[in-house]
Amino acid sequence: MPNFAPQRRIPATYMRGGTSKGVFFRLEDLPEDARVPGPARDALLLRVIGSPDPYGKHTDGMGGATSSTSKCVIISKSDVPGHDVDYLYGQVAIDSAFVDWSGNCGNLSSAVGPFAIANGLVDPSRVPVNGNCTVRIWQANIGKTILAHVPVGNGEVQETGDFELDGVTFPAAEIVLEFLDPSDDEGEGGSMFPTGNVLDTLDVPGVGALPATMITAGIPTVFVNAADIGFNGTELQPAINEDKATLARMEAIRVAGALRMGLIGTAQEAATRQHTPKVAFVAPPATYAASSGKRIDAADIDLNVRALSMGKLHHAMMGTASVAIATAAAVPGTVVNLAAGGGTRGAVRFGHPSGTLRVGADVQQADGQWVVTKAVMSRSARVLMEGTVRVPRE
Repeated sequence: MPNFAPQRRIPATYMRGGTSKGVFFRLEDLPEDARVPGPARDALLLRVIGSPDPYGKHTDGMGGATSSTSKCVIISKSDVPGHDVDYLYGQVAIDSAFVDWSGNCGNLSSAVGPFAIANGLVDPSRVPVNGNCTVRIWQANIGKTILAHVPVGNGEVQETGDFELDGVTFPAAEIVLEFLDPSDDEGEGGSMFPTGNVLDTLDVPGVGALPATMITAGIPTVFVNAADIGFNGTELQPAINEDKATLARMEAIRVAGALRMGLIGTAQEAATRQHTPKVAFVAPPATYAASSGKRIDAADIDLNVRALSMGKLHHAMMGTASVAIATAAAVPGTVVNLAAGGGTRGAVRFGHPSGTLRVGADVQQADGQWVVTKAVMSRSARVLMEGTVRVPRE
């Protein structure tokens, strides 16, 4: 009988953050060859999650077979002045051997502060016995700062509470996130609009010419009008995810947007950049029933937004896309702003498949270009399980 090597045991924490969940690691706990970027790290995280899985179920891994639950996070003490921890995020593909490091996860950002405090990565002198601890996070994927205001009770992270987040079944403690200077500023003249315009006409092969807003705040995102692609903006997952032709059209929009934004050089490169950009479609407020059956009244929201992640309609809303929504809504003339009624606004409440979310952004014009200084939203997070994850030696 062959003598197979035993599985590796790696300290890990399984956490929910916002409407996502993932496997969290301290950098120092990873095998030595996985402490640096490269094939060894990617192979390890793929095996942890259970990818690639041609069955699309993640039965033999920690993943949840959706873009919201196929994620890994690596945390370490930060060498960046004025920051507590470095936060590196990997979006793990489900049916292919690929880990996308091109962007952040805004939802899991809410779990980084609690993880850092609980694992001793924040100077104890900065952690109050009771109150809020501000964890200064360096988002290493995109080189941006996130401030997480984490509630603390009796010197420990407070996880339970009465804050309700649509898309999450049970209430928990509220964590306020501030995304500072959240734009990549890859556009013309350093604009968060890569084309230099707040509104463009995007030519999409097989789809047509669409009014679009392309923005890099939070995460690169392509916004189009729901009506222009045959939707009303109140759709739930089955209406999109069970229609292969619709998914193909949305991917065509994503690829066209990525090319126009300069994120890729050829359409073929889109396959190696699945996490970004996101595609979202917007519509004026309309009443609908959320996936839970909860009634969302048009009078209670400013607009409806639906967004796709990793090729499928998201069950709620990605945190980074929420930053993009808040920022675009604050800039007059974008498709998001127009769907919300136009004008100037510092915050919006939008409807998504699971309910509603309020987000805010501070924007201003400088030298003729729009810039965003901060976006704010509330999330919650908690530890689901901690201990060791076992990984076969390949």
